[in-house]
Formats: sequence, structure tokens, C-alpha cells
Amino acid sequence: MVRLRDMLRGGAWLTRGRIRLVAALILIASAAGLLYLVVTANGVIDAQGRPLGTDFSNVYAAGTYVLDGDPEAPFDPSRQHAREQDIFGKATPFYGWHYPPFFLFVAAILALLPYGLALALWQAATLGLYLLTIRAILPTPLRSRWIASPDWLLPALAFPAVLINIGHGQNGFLTAALLGAALVKLNRAPVLAGVLFGLLAYKPQFGLLIPVALAAGGRWRAFAAAAATVGALAVATTFAFGPQVWQAFLDSTRFTREVALEQGDTGWYKIQSVFAWVRMWGGSIALAYALQGALIGALAGALIWLWRSAAPYPVKAAALCLAAILATPYTFDYDMMVLAPAIAFLAANGLKRGFGPWEKTALAGLWLAPLVGRSVAHLTLIPLGAPAMLATFVLLLRRSTKDFGVTMAFSDPPITITPSTPRGHDIAVFKP
Repeated sequence: MVRLRDMLRGGAWLTRGRIRLVAALILIASAAGLLYLVVTANGVIDAQGRPLGTDFSNVYAAGTYVLDGDPEAPFDPSRQHAREQDIFGKATPFYGWHYPPFFLFVAAILALLPYGLALALWQAATLGLYLLTIRAILPTPLRSRWIASPDWLLPALAFPAVLINIGHGQNGFLTAALLGAALVKLNRAPVLAGVLFGLLAYKPQFGLLIPVALAAGGRWRAFAAAAATVGALAVATTFAFGPQVWQAFLDSTRFTREVALEQGDTGWYKIQSVFAWVRMWGGSIALAYALQGALIGALAGALIWLWRSAAPYPVKAAALCLAAILATPYTFDYDMMVLAPAIAFLAANGLKRGFGPWEKTALAGLWLAPLVGRSVAHLTLIPLGAPAMLATFVLLLRRSTKDFGVTMAFSDPPITITPSTPRGHDIAVFKP
């Protein structure tokens, strides 16, 4: 037992050969599963009577309403379901439209194409953006060795959330690409980074703590660009669809909150949040909100400290990715695509500065979490996704506190006293 603990703590078990082997096996199994789903389908309807890319059906149906000149209809659950049944058959389950009106632009463009082609193009295009983002995060020697090097491409493609995202026809690739690319560009092109952050407004639950980190780090150009982007999207949406679309959206949030979130109509085991964890274990709605709110406060405080500290930028970026998904009570296992840039940033930092105790094992657990999170929670009521993300976040903060000290954030430039330095002696000064 002691030997196992030491092995997990040091991470020596996580070799390049084992990473490649496990990733290759998961990728082969994923490809086989997706191929089976397609070849057993009847047109665009799978063997279980669902549209291929299940959740993508709500995007496509909403897009057809926009093309018909009725952009408010997708926000009415009964009308949305009726359109889905018109397109895919009367036995089609309900796939709700829970996006803000911004995303109607994308839905309308995709609805111009036949369903199968729209689904394939959407997944292929956003998968490409995701892969480019992961490659950009990694250290130059690793990604320039070979553009399709198995050292980065194989784990990125085999990441279990990739299969879940494709199977659901979801937008996790786009979310991961926007957040990851914004963090890549933040130092060198803050305005562009802000625009990318602003585009994340199509899934606003992931943007809750982004302004906190940007403000704490003094990234005001990015902050302003993000705000301007959201404002421009709002103006364009109002101009294109009319002001009434916003009332339709606001009315629909009650259904999303009460049915999809509070009652867990989609299944608590699918939702990877502290809120769902509490509800799955029989906790009340009030308790679930209280604990989720306490977590949001703790995450905000941690980000403020970290983004004002002298910690390496990849650590700050990974922390924001983790905090973004932990902060929202409404996140599914396909949304765990956001963990991919977090893993890449932490791997890049570890390759440059060395990995601390438990870090390799934590990254491996985070990478595997989407593979088993839903099934284990369904069978045993034991959540794995949220605990894995929390553990990695705490480990990240612990190392930052130990290695990079406590920053006196209100000095200019910030002054950091490292733990190894006696107070009053050899104060090191770091620029943000």
C-alpha cells in the first residue's frame, strides 16, 4: 500500500508508452462505437429511435424556425418539441433549446444544410478548432516536432469527452477552443482574447468567473473587448430577430432552471457539478444552491489571489478553465471538454518546471474522468467528475502557495515573499 501511494504521488507510472497505449485503445474503441452508431442507423435516426447527434437536433430545429421567420419559437418547449418531431419523427424525444438568442445565428446557418451534412460539418469544424487550440497551448518543442505528433495529438483526440461530445452532437469543442484560444492570446493579443472571451456568451454559464480573473490580473483591454463583443452580439441579435426574442429567452430560463436543473429531468448522473452532487444524494434545492454558491465564492477568491500572484501563467490559465466549469451548476459530461485546455496548460507547465507530488496522477484522473463519470454515478451514485476537478484545483493552489509565495497584490509592481525567504530579507519583485 505504501509503495502504491509513493508511485501515485511521484507519478513515475505515467510513462509516454502507457499514455500512448491507453489513448490508442480508447480512440479505437470510440471510433468503433461511433461507426456502429452510424452503420446501424436508419438515415439520420439511430437504432434507438433518436436523431444521430441527439442534442444537435435542437440546434437544427431551432435554425429552421429562424429560417421560417419565427426566432421566438425555439424558446417555447412545446413548439420546439413539435418541430423536432416534424423533422425526425413522432417518436423523437424532446431536446430542449437552452441557449441565449446569440446562438440562433449559428443554428440558422446550419439549418440551411441537410441534417447529416450540417452535423458532420459542425463537429469536424469545431473539432479542428479544438485541436489547433491544444497544439497552441503546448510547449514549442513538443508541437513543432511534428504537426501530428502522437505525443499531443493522440491524447487530445482520445480524450473521452471527445467521444461524448461527438455522440451528442454538442458544442464542447467550440467552448474549449474559445476559452483555450483566448487564454493563449491574452498576453500577446489582449483585444483578440477579449473578443474570444465575449463569444463564449453563447454559453454564459461558463463566463461567470472570467471577468473576475481578468480584473484581478489587470487585463483591462481584454475585459473591455469582451464586454464590447457581448454588447455587439446583443445589438446584432436585437436587430436581426427583434427585441421580443429576449423576452422569449428570459421566459424559457424558468423551464431550464426548474426542470432541467432543479428537478434533474435529464438525470443527475449526467450533470457534473456540486449542485447535482447534492441533489443526487437527496439534498434539498436550497442546500444545493447554498453549497454551489459557497463554491463560487471560494473559486472567485482563489482566482483573485492566483491571478494577482507571481504564479506561472499556464497555472493561472488552467485554474480559470477549472473554475469556469466548477462554478456553473449546469454542466454536463460533454462540457468537460473545457478540461482539455486545463490539462494542456498544466502539462506545459509541468514539462517546463517539473511536476509536483500527485500532479501527474491528478492529470491522468482528470483526463479519464469523462470516461467513467456518468456510468459510475448512474450505477453507484458516486460522483467522479466534480471531485476530480476540485482535487486538481486544490492541488494547483497548494503548489502555487508553496512554490510562488504570497503576493502583496496592491503594490506596484506586485511584491512576492517566497516561503523560503525570511521576512524582511531578500524580497523578490516580480512583474505581472
